Amino acid sequence: MNNKSSRLSYLTRGIILENPTLILMIGLCPTLATSITAKDGLGMGAAASFVIIGSNLVVSLLRKLIPTSIRIPIFIIIISTFVTIIDYVLQAYQPALYRVLGVFVPLIVVNCIVLGRVEAFAYKHGVFDSFLDGLGKSLGFTLVLGVMGIIREFFGAGTLFGKIATPVWFRQYPMLLMLFPPGAFLLIGIFKALINKFMKQESL
Repeated sequence: MNNKSSRLSYLTRGIILENPTLILMIGLCPTLATSITAKDGLGMGAAASFVIIGSNLVVSLLRKLIPTSIRIPIFIIIISTFVTIIDYVLQAYQPALYRVLGVFVPLIVVNCIVLGRVEAFAYKHGVFDSFLDGLGKSLGFTLVLGVMGIIREFFGAGTLFGKIATPVWFRQYPMLLMLFPPGAFLLIGIFKALINKFMKQESL
Protein backbone atom coordinates (compact mmCIF):
# COMPACT_ATOMS: atom_id res chain seq x y z
CA MET A 1 0.00 0.00 0.00
CA ASN A 2 1.52 3.33 -1.09
CA ASN A 3 1.50 6.45 1.04
CA LYS A 4 -1.40 8.06 -0.85
CA SER A 5 -3.73 5.05 -0.52
CA SER A 6 -2.70 4.63 3.11
CA ARG A 7 -3.72 8.20 3.87
CA LEU A 8 -6.98 7.76 2.00
CA SER A 9 -7.74 4.75 4.19
CA TYR A 10 -7.52 6.99 7.28
CA LEU A 11 -10.54 8.81 5.87
CA THR A 12 -12.56 5.94 4.38
CA ARG A 13 -12.25 3.29 7.08
CA GLY A 14 -13.94 5.51 9.65
CA ILE A 15 -17.09 5.59 7.54
CA ILE A 16 -17.77 1.83 7.43
CA LEU A 17 -14.91 -0.52 8.37
CA GLU A 18 -14.20 1.31 11.64
CA ASN A 19 -17.51 3.13 12.06
CA PRO A 20 -17.59 4.33 15.68
CA THR A 21 -21.19 3.33 16.31
CA LEU A 22 -21.74 0.24 14.17
CA ILE A 23 -18.31 -1.42 14.35
CA LEU A 24 -16.54 -0.07 17.44
CA MET A 25 -19.88 0.23 19.31
CA ILE A 26 -18.95 3.48 21.05
CA GLY A 27 -20.87 6.75 21.20
CA LEU A 28 -24.12 4.82 21.53
CA CYS A 29 -25.64 7.05 24.22
CA PRO A 30 -25.87 10.24 22.09
CA THR A 31 -26.77 8.14 19.06
CA LEU A 32 -29.80 6.62 20.76
CA ALA A 33 -30.86 9.81 22.54
CA THR A 34 -30.45 12.49 19.86
CA SER A 35 -31.51 10.71 16.65
CA ILE A 36 -35.27 11.16 17.13
CA THR A 37 -35.41 13.52 14.14
CA ALA A 38 -33.16 14.07 11.15
CA LYS A 39 -32.31 17.64 12.20
CA ASP A 40 -31.42 16.61 15.75
CA GLY A 41 -29.28 13.70 14.59
CA LEU A 42 -27.35 15.73 12.06
CA GLY A 43 -27.00 18.59 14.55
CA MET A 44 -25.45 16.29 17.12
CA GLY A 45 -23.22 14.79 14.45
CA ALA A 46 -22.01 18.22 13.38
CA ALA A 47 -21.28 19.26 16.97
CA ALA A 48 -19.34 16.08 17.67
CA SER A 49 -17.50 16.38 14.34
CA PHE A 50 -16.27 19.87 15.24
CA VAL A 51 -14.87 18.55 18.51
CA ILE A 52 -13.34 15.38 17.04
CA ILE A 53 -11.59 17.10 14.14
CA GLY A 54 -10.49 20.11 16.18
CA SER A 55 -9.12 17.99 19.03
CA ASN A 56 -7.27 15.71 16.61
CA LEU A 57 -5.60 18.69 14.94
CA VAL A 58 -4.50 20.39 18.17
CA VAL A 59 -3.25 17.21 19.82
CA SER A 60 -1.30 16.30 16.69
CA LEU A 61 0.24 19.78 16.56
CA LEU A 62 1.29 19.62 20.22
CA ARG A 63 2.05 15.90 20.50
CA LYS A 64 5.82 16.39 20.83
CA LEU A 65 5.30 18.91 23.63
CA ILE A 66 2.79 16.87 25.66
CA PRO A 67 4.45 14.78 28.41
CA THR A 68 3.31 11.17 28.30
CA SER A 69 2.65 11.05 32.04
CA ILE A 70 0.01 13.80 31.93
CA ARG A 71 -1.29 13.39 28.39
CA ILE A 72 -4.85 12.35 29.39
CA PRO A 73 -5.58 15.49 31.48
CA ILE A 74 -4.18 17.62 28.68
CA PHE A 75 -6.32 15.80 26.12
CA ILE A 76 -9.41 16.46 28.23
CA ILE A 77 -8.56 20.17 28.53
CA ILE A 78 -8.18 20.43 24.75
CA ILE A 79 -11.42 18.53 24.13
CA SER A 80 -13.25 20.64 26.74
CA THR A 81 -12.15 23.80 24.95
CA PHE A 82 -13.76 22.71 21.69
CA VAL A 83 -16.87 21.49 23.51
CA THR A 84 -17.22 24.89 25.20
CA ILE A 85 -16.91 26.65 21.84
CA ILE A 86 -19.60 24.55 20.15
CA ASP A 87 -21.79 24.77 23.26
CA TYR A 88 -21.82 28.58 23.13
CA VAL A 89 -22.19 28.65 19.34
CA LEU A 90 -25.29 26.46 19.52
CA GLN A 91 -26.75 28.53 22.34
CA ALA A 92 -26.23 31.72 20.33
CA TYR A 93 -27.19 30.63 16.83
CA GLN A 94 -29.26 27.44 17.21
CA PRO A 95 -31.10 27.78 20.54
CA ALA A 96 -33.90 25.41 19.53
CA LEU A 97 -31.42 22.67 18.58
CA TYR A 98 -29.41 23.36 21.73
CA ARG A 99 -32.50 22.84 23.90
CA VAL A 100 -33.18 19.51 22.21
CA LEU A 101 -29.62 18.21 22.46
CA GLY A 102 -29.38 19.44 26.04
CA VAL A 103 -26.81 17.73 28.22
CA PHE A 104 -25.44 15.64 25.36
CA VAL A 105 -23.43 18.59 24.02
CA PRO A 106 -21.35 19.03 27.24
CA LEU A 107 -21.08 15.25 27.48
CA ILE A 108 -19.06 15.21 24.24
CA VAL A 109 -16.12 15.83 26.60
CA VAL A 110 -16.33 12.23 27.82
CA ASN A 111 -17.38 10.71 24.51
CA CYS A 112 -15.20 7.67 23.86
CA ILE A 113 -14.94 8.53 20.17
CA VAL A 114 -13.19 11.84 20.84
CA LEU A 115 -10.78 10.73 23.55
CA GLY A 116 -10.15 7.46 21.74
CA ARG A 117 -9.04 9.17 18.54
CA VAL A 118 -6.69 11.68 20.17
CA GLU A 119 -5.12 8.91 22.29
CA ALA A 120 -4.92 6.17 19.65
CA PHE A 121 -4.18 8.26 16.57
CA ALA A 122 -3.58 12.02 16.84
CA TYR A 123 -0.96 11.65 19.58
CA LYS A 124 1.08 9.41 17.25
CA HIS A 125 0.54 10.89 13.79
CA GLY A 126 1.01 14.08 11.82
CA VAL A 127 -1.49 16.89 11.41
CA PHE A 128 -2.85 15.96 7.96
CA ASP A 129 -3.23 12.28 8.81
CA SER A 130 -4.95 13.21 12.07
CA PHE A 131 -7.31 15.50 10.19
CA LEU A 132 -8.24 12.68 7.80
CA ASP A 133 -8.76 10.27 10.68
CA GLY A 134 -10.96 12.75 12.55
CA LEU A 135 -12.92 13.57 9.41
CA GLY A 136 -13.49 9.88 8.63
CA LYS A 137 -14.71 9.04 12.12
CA SER A 138 -16.87 12.17 12.14
CA LEU A 139 -18.49 11.27 8.81
CA GLY A 140 -19.16 7.73 10.02
CA PHE A 141 -20.72 8.93 13.27
CA THR A 142 -22.79 11.66 11.58
CA LEU A 143 -23.95 9.28 8.85
CA VAL A 144 -25.41 6.88 11.41
CA LEU A 145 -27.05 9.70 13.37
CA GLY A 146 -28.51 11.23 10.23
CA VAL A 147 -29.87 7.99 8.77
CA MET A 148 -31.35 6.95 12.09
CA GLY A 149 -32.91 10.39 12.51
CA ILE A 150 -34.48 10.24 9.05
CA ILE A 151 -35.92 6.76 9.60
CA ARG A 152 -37.18 7.43 13.12
CA GLU A 153 -38.76 10.76 12.20
CA PHE A 154 -40.36 9.39 9.02
CA PHE A 155 -41.92 6.30 10.57
CA GLY A 156 -42.51 7.78 14.02
CA ALA A 157 -43.98 11.15 13.07
CA GLY A 158 -44.55 11.04 9.31
CA THR A 159 -42.28 14.01 8.69
CA LEU A 160 -38.78 14.74 7.38
CA PHE A 161 -36.84 17.70 8.72
CA GLY A 162 -40.10 18.88 10.27
CA LYS A 163 -41.98 18.86 6.95
CA ILE A 164 -44.96 16.58 6.26
CA ALA A 165 -43.76 13.63 4.18
CA THR A 166 -46.54 11.03 4.51
CA PRO A 167 -50.30 10.80 3.86
CA VAL A 168 -52.80 11.77 6.55
CA TRP A 169 -53.74 8.16 7.28
CA PHE A 170 -50.08 7.33 8.00
CA ARG A 171 -49.70 10.23 10.44
CA GLN A 172 -52.83 9.11 12.26
CA TYR A 173 -51.29 5.72 13.01
CA PRO A 174 -47.51 6.27 13.12
CA MET A 175 -44.97 3.76 14.40
CA LEU A 176 -44.49 5.50 17.73
CA LEU A 177 -42.00 2.82 18.74
CA MET A 178 -39.46 4.61 16.55
CA LEU A 179 -39.60 7.71 18.74
CA PHE A 180 -38.63 5.78 21.87
CA PRO A 181 -35.38 4.03 22.91
CA PRO A 182 -36.54 0.51 21.86
CA GLY A 183 -36.97 1.78 18.30
CA ALA A 184 -33.46 3.19 18.31
CA PHE A 185 -32.04 -0.09 19.64
CA LEU A 186 -33.95 -1.96 16.94
CA LEU A 187 -32.44 0.21 14.20
CA ILE A 188 -28.93 -0.18 15.62
CA GLY A 189 -29.43 -3.96 15.59
CA ILE A 190 -30.63 -3.92 11.97
CA PHE A 191 -27.73 -1.71 10.85
CA LYS A 192 -25.25 -3.90 12.71
CA ALA A 193 -26.64 -7.03 11.05
CA LEU A 194 -26.43 -5.45 7.60
CA ILE A 195 -22.86 -4.27 8.18
CA ASN A 196 -21.82 -7.73 9.42
CA LYS A 197 -23.39 -9.35 6.36
CA PHE A 198 -21.63 -6.89 4.06
CA MET A 199 -18.25 -7.41 5.70
CA LYS A 200 -18.69 -11.19 5.64
CA GLN A 201 -19.41 -11.12 1.90
CA GLU A 202 -16.40 -8.89 1.29
CA SER A 203 -14.12 -11.35 3.07
CA LEU A 204 -15.25 -14.33 0.94
